Amino acid sequence: MSHPPAERQPIVDDLHGHRVPDPYRWLEDPSSPQTNEWLAAQDELWQTAAGTLTARDELRARGATLVGTGMITAPMWRGDNRFFLRRAPGQEHAVLHVSAGDRPSRVLIDPTALDPTGLTTLDAWQPCQDGRLLAYQLSTGGTERAELYVMDVETGKVVEGPIDRCRYSPVAWLPDGRGFYYVRATVTSKEVHLHRLGTPADLDPVVFGADADGPVSYGLGISHDGRWLAVSAVPGTSPRNDLWLADLSSSRPEKPDFTPVQHDVNARSVLIVRGERMYVVTDHRAPRVRISVADPAKPTLQRELIAEDPEAVLTDFAILDGLDRPVLVVAWIRNAISEITVHDLATGEPLGDVPLPGPGSIGPLASRPEGGDTVWFTYTDTVTPEAVWSYDARTQETKLWEESPGKVDTPDVETRTHQTLSADGSPVHVTVIGPAGAEGPLPTILYGYGGFGVPLTPSYAADALAWVDAGGRLAIARLRGGGEQGLSSHRAGVLDRKQRVFDDFIAAAEMLISEELTTSDRLAIWGESNGGLLVGAALTQRPELFAAAVCVAPLLDMIRYERSGLGASWSGEYGSASKPEEFQWLYAYSPYHHVHQGVDYPAVLFTVFDGDTRVDPMHARKMCANLQWATSGSRPILFRREAGVGHGARAASRSLELAADMLAFAAAHTGLRT
Repeated sequence: MSHPPAERQPIVDDLHGHRVPDPYRWLEDPSSPQTNEWLAAQDELWQTAAGTLTARDELRARGATLVGTGMITAPMWRGDNRFFLRRAPGQEHAVLHVSAGDRPSRVLIDPTALDPTGLTTLDAWQPCQDGRLLAYQLSTGGTERAELYVMDVETGKVVEGPIDRCRYSPVAWLPDGRGFYYVRATVTSKEVHLHRLGTPADLDPVVFGADADGPVSYGLGISHDGRWLAVSAVPGTSPRNDLWLADLSSSRPEKPDFTPVQHDVNARSVLIVRGERMYVVTDHRAPRVRISVADPAKPTLQRELIAEDPEAVLTDFAILDGLDRPVLVVAWIRNAISEITVHDLATGEPLGDVPLPGPGSIGPLASRPEGGDTVWFTYTDTVTPEAVWSYDARTQETKLWEESPGKVDTPDVETRTHQTLSADGSPVHVTVIGPAGAEGPLPTILYGYGGFGVPLTPSYAADALAWVDAGGRLAIARLRGGGEQGLSSHRAGVLDRKQRVFDDFIAAAEMLISEELTTSDRLAIWGESNGGLLVGAALTQRPELFAAAVCVAPLLDMIRYERSGLGASWSGEYGSASKPEEFQWLYAYSPYHHVHQGVDYPAVLFTVFDGDTRVDPMHARKMCANLQWATSGSRPILFRREAGVGHGARAASRSLELAADMLAFAAAHTGLRT
């Protein structure tokens, strides 16, 4: 199978005294005839190769069975209404439901009913405080460029919108339901606006962010009584934010008088005002996070309520104050496994633990904003689909609230955690999931992410179980750059320390081979987005370790990543090539710039999405052309692209087709026989 030719142009940039070749820059332009000719040839090559993937039909069928669990979220209570997402078996998208009191639930928003093509997604939603109105955001074709609408919950009628440029905008409703604060994009950044129902959105006043310098993301919150408005400002993807608080009882909603709560502090914090107390969840001087409290009228005079745990990361909390002794329910991650503890609300004194269904992962804690005695959350683990559970603080019992919409028979698997050492001696934990009782080397997929403080915790994944059910192993590496160990582990893998993430991943691969769980000719690596960068770095630094690589929506040209997609906002994670020192960090590992002719590279499948506005598909195009030119072996370098979808949510059937293709590719090049 020969690769299509691609012209190597003599483009060389002089950056900070370094000559940086970029022979495939022409592939950055998706509309040029030359690029489209190349894409057509790659499409043909992929279709030819896909036809030889004998495991594809069986893996697709098994995945279709296992994904039949559907999905469910914990309820969000507003007044007498509870809102939740549910995707029943066979549905393409999760559907937003509402239930009032004891009445049966009814559909509020079904993306498939709005658009039978399946290309429209529900990106975000937020009901007002009494549950009468719902602000929600829709986008089409995977672009995530959402438009915001307002619906009357009782009638289902759209009463406002669309308001454009509201990509994943938070919404903070005024207590009377006559308006809300939201975030709208400008040409260079974002701004916080106030929208009054019935007024043109283009006249919405800017209440925060008009003088922002560079890309800034905002979080919004408003106290249940409507008195306190909180704004969080995050520059780019920096692991820090500023916090501001405004008293709306002493300033107009159109012009809140903000007081700084946290400014120019190297910490990430979230604040919530409940009654006469302000709660601050922060990693300031606490890498694993703690909770402080204060009077919102004196927000900087804080005292510690829940101390940092030296071995667990605090991830969420909920207040249950409908009790004689009000409590704080706190969620933690300890060694990637979720825990929940209960504390006295006034003093923080530990009162006990919440029983959980098993050693897995919980979702966000949900409670009634006006008070109560119950908290709801989802639970999942490797073989357990998400279901909703409730904890009653009066009885101290945990009960199943709502099962997964569908039932399936899951394969018999065993899960073990291994530890190895990275290049600098730091520990790396690897969870290995395989067929129960299997021994000796097996075809194995090694998965990792290692960025943006995102933790990898146990969860039900139909594609992973389909692979294991077919006789393979799945290894999940928990790397620096992620969030399993809190802020310190994140910061240990960013900027000039990014190579540590790749070292951790390579160490995990070497451990799998040395412990005879697999062999290099039966080992595939897999990563998505920032994980695609991880895969790109690993396959260029240690190509002999791997038989195959699946590289999904990846970042690969780290010298020009800031010029497209959302790249300009990620310099806090990676650095900027415009700065001499940071250029050195990026150029040292940028996968596109470390492809060498004459190397026998693993089989590689790049998968990209034409609607992706986060990570430009140009990364994969340029890297694919470079590897196809350079490789000396016979293993294919393939490019799979998909129109009408992007980096985020998609129809279930399209997710299934994509997973089947990628798994079948990995199977073909690791010797998995289904």
